Amino acid sequence: MTEQTSDAILARMMALHPKIIDLTLDRVWRLLAALDNPQDKLPPVIHIAGTNGKGSTQAMIRAGLEGWGKSVHAYTSPHLARFHERVRLAGDLISEDHLTQVLDECYNANGDESITYFEITTVAGLLAFSRTSADYTLLEVGLGGRLDATNVITPEVSVITPISIDHEQFLGNTLAKIAGEKAGIIKRGVPVVVGPQPDEAMEVIEDTAMRLGAPLIAYGQHWHVHEERGRLVYQDERGLLDLPLPNLMGAHQIQNAGAALAVLRHLGADEAACEAAMTGAEWPARMQRLKTGPLVAAAGAAELWLDGGHNAAAGIALADVLAKLPKRPTHLICGMLNTKDVTGYMRPLAAQAESLTAVSIPGEAATLSAADTAAAAASVGLAAQEAESVAAALSAILARDPDCRVLICGSLYLAGNILRENG
Repeated sequence: MTEQTSDAILARMMALHPKIIDLTLDRVWRLLAALDNPQDKLPPVIHIAGTNGKGSTQAMIRAGLEGWGKSVHAYTSPHLARFHERVRLAGDLISEDHLTQVLDECYNANGDESITYFEITTVAGLLAFSRTSADYTLLEVGLGGRLDATNVITPEVSVITPISIDHEQFLGNTLAKIAGEKAGIIKRGVPVVVGPQPDEAMEVIEDTAMRLGAPLIAYGQHWHVHEERGRLVYQDERGLLDLPLPNLMGAHQIQNAGAALAVLRHLGADEAACEAAMTGAEWPARMQRLKTGPLVAAAGAAELWLDGGHNAAAGIALADVLAKLPKRPTHLICGMLNTKDVTGYMRPLAAQAESLTAVSIPGEAATLSAADTAAAAASVGLAAQEAESVAAALSAILARDPDCRVLICGSLYLAGNILRENG
């Protein structure tokens, strides 16, 4: 079978519902029942929700579990370069043949019924997981939690990473409302690891956990983590760990690492597994240094970086990373979706960048135009230009400043486009 086979089925799935996002679990439960409920046949599940850090936390938990000798399924979204990235079976990305098989089976079982792309592809992932042996299953929530297509399982442990304002049109316009949706993954009696939270969000999580009798394992109460002298120091009721800093860059990754370690310690993992979580985790497009490919060749002496963060909290975290890198003139190439808080994302970056060149995201109907992106950048004090493409933006930047640092940022969709084209 060829790669086009899975692509063709995925294209057909896009037509099964008029909306990309339509939050309800009714359609998912219907299809799962038609497939003999694969969600009930999974290895023990770790379910991860939150606004920021879900993917990074999952990557560290997976690295730790694998360092402990466990085999791990992992589900994440969106993908960057290929859909196969969403489904990792016992450590390996799903094969083309296997993906085609489960997609086709789900498509046929669904018939002519309405179902969103994310819902039916999530069911396909669960079906694949249910048929492959592993020790654990990591499920990353797509959007929200309460009505997300992944919220059809009773996990071994739930995880809620930091919550901030994002996706207001679907989740609500206050932290309390958004936290209520994220806390919807908490199940009766199931422990929940909670990362650092604003007070308003934490109050909702605590109330939900108390109502459901779900034991809290919360940052600042049951575990603590910080950086000290170039090491990560983690402490809980079992004692103290002195570990290498995470592979993943940024002060915010210390907090994500803490949540991952809290999960691993709850599961009984040893110190070697905890160290593997720090040293073995990889997560593309999270302040990733690009080292090969045509864009890197074109960059010459310039540094080229890629990041997919896209909300205000991600802008703060990214600005912090840039501030701690060796001093070098930094220029941004930025493309964003029109559903995001663009100025909230850009405002903290203004102090760390010499300029921003705006691009539209190729192939994305919801892209913010380059002109509107440039206008938003100018409104927060960034020197802003527009370009027809990332390659054109890079060329113009290098003509002005050939020894600079260039960061391509603003969207996971733009990051995925870069990873595909830069190969």
